[in-house]
Amino acid sequence: MKTLTPAEEQIMQVLWEIERGFVKDILARLPEPKPAYNTVSTVVRILETKGFVDHKAFGKTHEYFPLVARQDYLRHTMNTMVEGYFGGSFKNLVSFFVKENDLKLSDLDELLNEKGKHKKR
Repeated sequence: MKTLTPAEEQIMQVLWEIERGFVKDILARLPEPKPAYNTVSTVVRILETKGFVDHKAFGKTHEYFPLVARQDYLRHTMNTMVEGYFGGSFKNLVSFFVKENDLKLSDLDELLNEKGKHKKR
């Protein structure tokens, strides 16, 4: 899976949220200052070329929808980050957050309890 640029990721976040939409729908959900319509249209076509988005044609307009699920992209991004910055170790990732964000032991216990609940299902 390819990594997205910040602009591509911002548009994918909108498409994941709305599930289907025209360029005008995507543009309406982007924060100020909004990019030009043609810019959004170009980024969506790039996403289509990369295999993240497809469309259904309605005459000359296109309704776009994601082909890649948000969860799948999140998994890819996190695995890439862990490999690139933490030597492939999730333990190193957690250690980083403990040190940098003052993660408390009670928070870690809560996470472990949640993991245990998911395993039992």
